[in-house]
Amino acid sequence: MPTPALVRPRPRHNPADLLTAYLPGSFFYASPRGCVLADGVHARVPADRPERAEAVSEALAGAAEAGVRDPIVVGAVGFAPGSAASLVVPSVVRRAATSEDGGWPPSVFPASYRGTWSVSHRPAPERYMDAVRRALRLIEAGELSKVVLARCLELTAAVPVAVPSLLAQLVRTDPDAHVFAADVTAPGDPATRTVLGASPELLVSRRGREVTANPLAGSAARAHEPAEDRRRIAALRASDKDRREHALVSAHVAEVLGRFCTDVRVPSEPEVTGTATMWHLSSPITGRLVDPAVSSLALAEALHPTPAVGGVPPSRAHAAIAALEAEARGYYAGLVGWSSLDGDGEWALTIRAAEVCDRTVTLFAGAGVVAGSQPEAELAETSAKFRTMLRAIEVEEAL
Repeated sequence: MPTPALVRPRPRHNPADLLTAYLPGSFFYASPRGCVLADGVHARVPADRPERAEAVSEALAGAAEAGVRDPIVVGAVGFAPGSAASLVVPSVVRRAATSEDGGWPPSVFPASYRGTWSVSHRPAPERYMDAVRRALRLIEAGELSKVVLARCLELTAAVPVAVPSLLAQLVRTDPDAHVFAADVTAPGDPATRTVLGASPELLVSRRGREVTANPLAGSAARAHEPAEDRRRIAALRASDKDRREHALVSAHVAEVLGRFCTDVRVPSEPEVTGTATMWHLSSPITGRLVDPAVSSLALAEALHPTPAVGGVPPSRAHAAIAALEAEARGYYAGLVGWSSLDGDGEWALTIRAAEVCDRTVTLFAGAGVVAGSQPEAELAETSAKFRTMLRAIEVEEAL
């Protein structure tokens, strides 16, 4: 009788251990679905392939043939079509389930950075409001229904930024978010470049044939005072401008998922969901995948960029973004996540995020401009969205 093959059980991890083990150059992703820490590079996905989902499938199949157990691809993709991407099949992957409280250890960003930051606004706030006014003229002329305009803050410290400490702060302060850190180092960078953040927005996840997306659009700053927060939630629910903005996004997501799924379910009314700094109108949308060969990344590519980060109609909105924004977005408003050999995976939008390289932290935040938008209100909304990262490094006074 043949001796049964020895099967070694997988080691069990908890999310706090994975967070502690993170080092710059690793990939970290934590969400309510679970936590992933990936290290090393078994293979890189070619960045110049126009169909990234196909290239990812080929890389995963090659890794499986080479003996990699349950290979996955992890990484980030930039905002614009054909933009930068950093996707790899890692050598080592560790996973953990996330508990209700995350089990995260206490964290404080090093006090040595306080008072050492220099801050640059790009563009200046007045120029950002001018860009919003120009976008409103395009909307009034009938060229656009919506466009998302972003602005940038660049913070420079006296010493290299402690990325693991910053990541730990984000996990601790936004435990319900999709918290991530991905290596996006490019030729010429003086040190490891990391895109990291605490995204409130799930672009798409796939588990077997069950597909879920959770578009967000329509926002208000959180007050952290119960009575005022109740007032802001009620105002957000009743806001015609915010509801119109949200409807454009949820309709787009439902239409795209309808190309791939049956039984697409869209809430009749958006709900309000909260983060550590914001309130958002939210519509969880689900469907059942028809073709199991369609991977989570293929779904993400079909959806992205949604009107939550681009606009309507897409081509004109993207032209307006290129003309009106002062800085190229890079990985901001792109994708970050993972996909497995069987096509399962999870991809979030890289919002409430920053790129960190050596002593510099570069933040982006955007606001959706529709008919009825006010430049001062859109500036205030981007300021509120910056606070996710600014609170993590304890420099909210930068605004």
